[in-house]
Amino acid sequence: MPAASTRVPQQQRSRATQARLLEATVECLIEHGWSGTTTTVVAARAGVSRGAQLHHYPTKAALVTAAVDHLAERRAVELRTEADALPAGPRRLDRVVDLLAAAFTGPLFVAALELWVAARTDAELRDALVPLEARVGREMHRLTVELLGVDERRPGVREAVQATLDLLRGLGVANLLSDDSARRTALLGTWKRQLVTLLTPDDDPQDPHDLHGRARTSDPHGSTGPRTTMDGERH
Repeated sequence: MPAASTRVPQQQRSRATQARLLEATVECLIEHGWSGTTTTVVAARAGVSRGAQLHHYPTKAALVTAAVDHLAERRAVELRTEADALPAGPRRLDRVVDLLAAAFTGPLFVAALELWVAARTDAELRDALVPLEARVGREMHRLTVELLGVDERRPGVREAVQATLDLLRGLGVANLLSDDSARRTALLGTWKRQLVTLLTPDDDPQDPHDLHGRARTSDPHGSTGPRTTMDGERH
């Protein structure tokens, strides 16, 4: 019993230490870039001993990839929460694209970009980053499909979703050097109109500008949340 009584607090302290290290790592990547983000600097910023930092993350590559993974998971939860608050109707697609666009200008994107550039010449970082980026990319694609409420079984839908993410990533990179809000807004407006056409089935009688305006019913798998597939059938 004594061991059990102390185990939970120790686990909590360990998780808290890891969380401080991961948050400090992201902050350092944003402020100082890859070269300025040393494990010593991160440990000091997190208020954690060097020994504790090495215990949890023995290498810099392990630390920074864990930090990006942590932030990606947190941002996905935030995006779902923000999207759940969006009303159904003609403006939903616009608002979803805006939410995603904001994700590609936020701290996760900036930190990840630092790692992408550094990984080109750092083999250890590249080996750690490639599988992480592949997984995060797949999860972002699935999240986008979910938020848009589309059916990837329809021809062209998967490509339209991926094109959206590729466009937003490119705009995010351009935004790092200069704030060209007017151009960005115009490009997104044009793409949103194209996206409505690409995601609306040819035989769907609904107004193409009301992609998510229909009432949706619960799905047959037990979920009580509304869902409508893009083939026009309700599930």
